[in-house]
Amino acid sequence: MASRKVHVLQTEDVPSAVCDFVAEQSKSAVGERGAFYLGVSGGSVAKFMIEGLPKIQNVEWGKWHVFFCDERLVSFDDGDSTYRIYKELIGKVNLPESQLYAINPSLSVNDAAKDYATKLNAIPKGLDGMPVFDLLVLGMGPDGHTCSLFPGHKLLEEESLVIAPIDDSPKPPPCRVTITYPVIKAARCAMFASTGAGKAEVVQRVLEGNELPLLPAARVQLTKGTVHWFLDKAAAGNLQAKY
Repeated sequence: MASRKVHVLQTEDVPSAVCDFVAEQSKSAVGERGAFYLGVSGGSVAKFMIEGLPKIQNVEWGKWHVFFCDERLVSFDDGDSTYRIYKELIGKVNLPESQLYAINPSLSVNDAAKDYATKLNAIPKGLDGMPVFDLLVLGMGPDGHTCSLFPGHKLLEEESLVIAPIDDSPKPPPCRVTITYPVIKAARCAMFASTGAGKAEVVQRVLEGNELPLLPAARVQLTKGTVHWFLDKAAAGNLQAKY
């Protein structure tokens, strides 16, 4: 498995570092392969990106294809909708609305997962048949979950589905769709961003802990790429290693 890199910054510098990193990844992908396939998550990192990315120059938005690492099965105007957050980009930047790929919330959770998996067919596949994202922007909950992959849940062992349904999420709302570990492992690059002392314990458990089974976020390893962690000093406060 490939590497992990931790960046410890001042709190006020994390949002711009995240946005600069995403923009640089997009420029590399477009330059090398002609398109940028991005998976996004909700939470604080979504706010960073919505506010910061439109300020960055020389971004070829027309070549971005934005998918969701996971999404709640709710209407687009619901406060729990991650699509609702990212739709703010439309109009701020030249991202075609057709290249912000939403789930269909009118379907059952099983059918929504199958339908969304077909949308991921737009992404070039690797030798194992999994879509290869250029970058996954991941989130992490206080329980160490990432995407909608929760501690102790059977989806942690899913090996064949690209998009899996979940109807018993321990965190509401219960019905969601999520990418699976095979998709995560196939990505060229992934990143997390965590700030605040409230994240210090789980950050330490994920990055330095030896508990088994591993927390879901600790299981994020890429076959070839690097997982980047953007932390402020408070979130990194319990780490034993110096970064």
